[in-house]
Amino acid sequence: MKTNFIQLSAFFTLVSAIAFAQEQDSTKTKTIEEVVVSDTKFAQSKEKSGKIIEKITAKDLESKKGQSLANVLSQVAGVEVNGNQSGTGKNIEYYIRGGRSRQVLIMIDGVPMTDASGITLQYDLRLLPVDQIESIEILKGASSTLYGSGAATGVINITLKKSAKKDIAGQAYFHLGTQNTAEDKKGYPQEFNQGFSINGTKGNLSYLTSLNSTETKGISEAAGVDFEPDFFSRVNALQKIGIKATNRLSFDAYLNYDRLKSTFDAGAFQDESANVSLSEQVRFGFSPKFKYNKGEFNLVTGFNNLERKYSTFSSWSGVVNKSYYKSRNVSIDAFNKYRFSNQIFVVVGTQFQFLDMLEDTAFESIANTAAKFNSIDPYATIVYNSGFGLNVNAGTRLNMHSIYGNHFTWNINPSYQFKNVPLKLISSYSTAYITPSLYQLYSPYGNLDLTPEENITLEAGFETFLFNKKLIFNAVAFYREEKNRFEYFTDMSTWESKYVNNSNVVMAKGVETTLVYQPISTVKLNANYTYTQVEEDQSRLIPKHKVNASIDLALTKRLNWNSQYQYIDARTDLFYDASFTRFDVILKSYQLLNSTVSFEVLPNKMTVFGSVTNLFNKNFTEVAGYSTRGRNFKLGLNFKF
Repeated sequence: MKTNFIQLSAFFTLVSAIAFAQEQDSTKTKTIEEVVVSDTKFAQSKEKSGKIIEKITAKDLESKKGQSLANVLSQVAGVEVNGNQSGTGKNIEYYIRGGRSRQVLIMIDGVPMTDASGITLQYDLRLLPVDQIESIEILKGASSTLYGSGAATGVINITLKKSAKKDIAGQAYFHLGTQNTAEDKKGYPQEFNQGFSINGTKGNLSYLTSLNSTETKGISEAAGVDFEPDFFSRVNALQKIGIKATNRLSFDAYLNYDRLKSTFDAGAFQDESANVSLSEQVRFGFSPKFKYNKGEFNLVTGFNNLERKYSTFSSWSGVVNKSYYKSRNVSIDAFNKYRFSNQIFVVVGTQFQFLDMLEDTAFESIANTAAKFNSIDPYATIVYNSGFGLNVNAGTRLNMHSIYGNHFTWNINPSYQFKNVPLKLISSYSTAYITPSLYQLYSPYGNLDLTPEENITLEAGFETFLFNKKLIFNAVAFYREEKNRFEYFTDMSTWESKYVNNSNVVMAKGVETTLVYQPISTVKLNANYTYTQVEEDQSRLIPKHKVNASIDLALTKRLNWNSQYQYIDARTDLFYDASFTRFDVILKSYQLLNSTVSFEVLPNKMTVFGSVTNLFNKNFTEVAGYSTRGRNFKLGLNFKF
């Protein structure tokens, strides 16, 4: 660990030298702008928020051209995305504050995303291309009061791109890259990303149409010698329409289609060429918004239909088995903000959700006529912003579920901004719940007596702004407990298996720190460190120490350079071989360095970029038994009009 921090210190020494060498440009220095956040479902300035919300802006995404959504998220403090360094088709898991994917709620344009046919309701982020995204906010901690089930350790709130203000605008891009492990030396492209969008605003009508596609081949999912490369293909189409009926009333609607097809292997160190998966998703919804003198009313609706098909070769029977899963999710969230004064406003809402699933496999079938549930959740949040620095956010939610009954959550989040000292103190206590999945309720191993998993998070920290807000530093310590977690249990006397609630309490704790420094307008430094300690039996694939650092440097008005460093600490893992023998392993720590250079050939019209990932071609293991990427190159061309 000492060597790693010495290398990191050397990196920052180089960066600082660059920054101070350009100090003569101080007359052009711009302070870091305050971030707009939505921890109340309505935008407010960062200084009034009692949370440290990580925001990935459109500018941040622009500096990370060619990176996947998983790779971008993995650079955020407190977030670990496992699988982002593996082959493109490898499934990914996202962990926040020692929690699992099922404890993280994914939202797209305010609509909760879930796979109702999955064992844990986990949403597959591989369905979404980063090229459709405008910005991302990551809210950490138990957040069920505002966002309902699944928001136990955090919320990843994704906002898709919006229409331009002019009549017509658009962009097109084409990226190609290599796909190599550390042992491979292929210099020809095997990854292709392309897409276009047309958007604009004409009078009271706004529109956006986009089409994106990705094709990748070159890396076997499973690690091994002379294994066949697996392929990954994705197509995404998005249509958005907005109508501004009056200055107070507006409507937004969207229709989205996603198709993902890939081959996959039989497991850790096990090659298989016959396995194929296909996912098709259709999403649509509308969101009217009405503003009035003292507030605003929003209705956010979404319908999601997801179908998954698998062809899986069975080594026992020697045949290819077919599996089919279908999930439907309806979400209607009506909420209103009312401002009593400049210091107090209240958010009151009710959310309705309906989920059902269908499963048809060689081993079991689940009919959607039986496997369904709904919930109605009224909730309220009050926000107090004093004139002397005290800010308080407090709320409660009642979850009324059609299967297990009622469940209550609440939160309180006080913070204090000192007037004459650049320091803000933050603290919060919040609770959350996770609804049992339809599979855990209605499968042959289902249990209708399951109750929700419960989570609490206690956090405290500070944020400081120095040198006229050129430097921002924050640190947050957290403590989290989860109980009644869902567990697959087998009675060894009867061999009966089913899902149960485990009453044991699992504890996690840690520290997250972030430093942002922009000494001059052309240089920006970011660094974060995360320490996470989880009980040993729940710590699989979660690093105790993680460091991210990056530099954005405008070499000229048209030439930009971005570089990112990442350190991942050693982790525990396990895998099963073909005979179902279990192996427990320790995965060694690793470090990565990525770099991107972009040049604006035609101002505001055409940009070219080149990037290299895993610059030093490190050979490491991200998941036991699966391949990881070595040094790879990518070139891209982006047009705007």
